Amino acid sequence: MKTTAETAAWPAVQKPLNITAIKMIAAELMLMDHIHQMFAADGAPVWLTMAGRAVFPMFLFAAAESFHYTRSKKKYLLRLLFAGWGMTVFTFMLERAVPNDHVVLMNNAFTTFFVSGLYMLFWDWFSDGIRKRDAKKTAKAVLCCFLPVLCALPLFVIALPSAGGNISASAVRILVTASMFLPNILMVEGGCAMAALGVLFYIFREKRAVQMLVLSGLSALTWAAGGGIQWLMCLAIIPMALYNGERGRGMKHFFYVFYPAHIGILYLLASLPAPF
Repeated sequence: MKTTAETAAWPAVQKPLNITAIKMIAAELMLMDHIHQMFAADGAPVWLTMAGRAVFPMFLFAAAESFHYTRSKKKYLLRLLFAGWGMTVFTFMLERAVPNDHVVLMNNAFTTFFVSGLYMLFWDWFSDGIRKRDAKKTAKAVLCCFLPVLCALPLFVIALPSAGGNISASAVRILVTASMFLPNILMVEGGCAMAALGVLFYIFREKRAVQMLVLSGLSALTWAAGGGIQWLMCLAIIPMALYNGERGRGMKHFFYVFYPAHIGILYLLASLPAPF
């Protein structure tokens, strides 16, 4: 049996992953997932996209940490907004320049991070208003929560004539793409559940066990609802548990470039004519 002095001499178990490491792992898994997306018609194995189910929760976990520590939350959100707009234009033009009947580019995680970031900001306003007993600030936070919902109204305007067959499919696609310039809760990649997950990660960022419980609960609901392999997003619990609370090198510009670049390259490769 070890003495008290011997026990104290043993170093604590070090958690190996900082935020940069988590994002790099997520980027590698995302690459695998998008290889399946682009080459599924050519027989890309399903385990590639199964491995990619943890990507969104990992990036949202990192985003919650980054939003807390960023010097300017306004600049952080503006970067995501402009990146989302750029991604919309990029994928829209790429599909028209190089058509591919087997791949639909609806990839724009920047919009999810932006909408999730907006609600993180509203939470800051709300909690600060409650703490300071500032009714005006609290009401402002609550009312602002409806903005991403109201921005979804153009989609309902589009849906009515398209349901009656009064508008062509190409026109619908153009209008839907245009509506993506209004970040809203309905047009985020991964669905509103992913945006909400990011906010919950932020609210409970100092309670890792609660964060993991939230992710486990969402995974269980997804499985119960017949969401296919999406329940495997619970695998993100592993890097979350290994997070050591450090930022790492950051490399924020790398991820803003890597995301559209790898999607564009993979799409072009998948659109090349068959050699035989």
